Amino acid sequence: MPTQLSFLNEPTRFLFFTGKGGVGKTSVSAATALALADAGKKVLLVSTDAASNLDEMLGVELRNTSTPVPGVAGLSVLNIDPDNAAQSYRARVLAQMDVAATSSERAEVTEQLSGACTTEIASFDEFASLLSDNAEQFDHIVFDTAPTGHTLRLLSLPKAWSGFLAGNDRGASCLGPHSGLKMQEARFKLALDALSDPARTTVVLVTRPDKGAIAEAARTSDELRELGLNNQRLVINGVFHASERTDLVACAIEDLGRVAIDEMPQTLRALPEDRVPLRAFDTVGLPALRALLVDGAAPAVTAHALAVEGTEDIAGLSMLADQLAAAGHGLIMVMGKGGVGKTTVAAALALGLVQRGKTVHLSTTDPAAHLAGTLDGDVPGLRVDRIDPKVETQRYVDKIMAAKSPGLDADEQALLLEDLRSPCTEEVAVFHAFSRIVSEARSAFVVLDTAPTGHSLLLMDATGAYHRQMVAEYGGRSSAHIVTPLMRLQDPAYTQIILVTLPEATPVSQAAALQDDLRRANIEPYAWVLNKSVLAAGTRDPLLVARLASERKQMARMNAGMAKRLFTIPWLARAPVGVVELSKLVKNS
Repeated sequence: MPTQLSFLNEPTRFLFFTGKGGVGKTSVSAATALALADAGKKVLLVSTDAASNLDEMLGVELRNTSTPVPGVAGLSVLNIDPDNAAQSYRARVLAQMDVAATSSERAEVTEQLSGACTTEIASFDEFASLLSDNAEQFDHIVFDTAPTGHTLRLLSLPKAWSGFLAGNDRGASCLGPHSGLKMQEARFKLALDALSDPARTTVVLVTRPDKGAIAEAARTSDELRELGLNNQRLVINGVFHASERTDLVACAIEDLGRVAIDEMPQTLRALPEDRVPLRAFDTVGLPALRALLVDGAAPAVTAHALAVEGTEDIAGLSMLADQLAAAGHGLIMVMGKGGVGKTTVAAALALGLVQRGKTVHLSTTDPAAHLAGTLDGDVPGLRVDRIDPKVETQRYVDKIMAAKSPGLDADEQALLLEDLRSPCTEEVAVFHAFSRIVSEARSAFVVLDTAPTGHSLLLMDATGAYHRQMVAEYGGRSSAHIVTPLMRLQDPAYTQIILVTLPEATPVSQAAALQDDLRRANIEPYAWVLNKSVLAAGTRDPLLVARLASERKQMARMNAGMAKRLFTIPWLARAPVGVVELSKLVKNS
């Protein structure tokens, strides 16, 4: 059977799938790679998301080397693992050093290569190699990217690093000796050429019939054009049509989707478009992935699935707001997979705290910055801003230049400014901004809407690296007086981590994986929030009822010890956007 994606009729060699978290990028990209392999092509499916769940979908362990997918001739999968990539990168840079280099010189370079920026550029280096010289054995390479903000950063790096290297022929950078970087310059150019060539690269913008997801797809489309990526297509995933017009819940879901599509910005209307229907099944396993893009592939709804019981009483977001307000101050970090509703939960909890008489600072580390659109209004007692990478980078550069310039001559000042123009500076600047916000919670409430999981984990890595550096630098008795951002995150009296998920297998599994990552850093999540639950809605639509059966399975997983505290937001006929609708979620009873 033919698939629903028309661009597979004449696919380019490189296919990039991007979009807001939760829109189904991984499902659609994996199904695309599978369809190409089933058509006899040799395909490499690559994940650039540190929080990828391709392993769960495909039933194969992800590695940083090409791994064949069992049961699918011609299909291999590769995960660009940031830690492994950084380790390999450090080894290559050290290997290029002069044989006469002393142990202290090598130690200095190793220290230069220990930061979060090295992790980022190392991941990019792996990515660039796939676009330039290391993938001749494959007919197609399909990239399952991280959520939008992180992906835009990744795709902008070829241009950023090429410009930096072209204008910097002196000294060292945060990535080690400049001579070691120069070897990458040709690769960066090849990667840039491949990305901007419409005969070789297609960018597939994946969205759902949701106003927020569509708006982000439109912004992403514009930013990608600025980067020279003009060969774009649109896939609207999860399009729902109610089968019973008397089912108010089903009709409301359909209506919301139709309005969102009807009001789609012109920048997306101009793109070639494919639509994928909402399916009754989770896209886990090869049969489900093959069925995703094929008409008439939905399984029949069984009588067992129709017999969905009403949900038991579960605490809502108002109770969570009550518990958080009792502390008087502190940091509340809302985390999770992209698209699960982190921004909605963060904004609602901030409003709930204000309703309970608290003064609140609401901010976000997400480069995509959805807060303003979600809140859509001013509230007395609530200060709203964002960590803007460009603003923070300029602030950091100005601070360093002001502190160090007085003791330098003109040439030394020029060299310092040149090094500060490195793309690495942004990572350092964002971490400093994050640290400032964390410290504010000593005397007030700070609610932090974080970037999707992978990007947040990189920020947490930077936090851990800084902690280790401070402890090493101030070892002994003086270290007892050090309070690092990591130590504040580890303090349950100071920080409450809220994990947000959806009632689906993949988001729940990813929330559990994130919880495990946090626990390895001695950070214990306070609670889980299950968003968009429809168990209590009373729908009779066969497709939605089939999905409810899956939702109950996920509820059972969370209640079986996965979540210490569980709070639920029901599916809402009116989207929780704006102060009025958000306030309803946390109404102070």
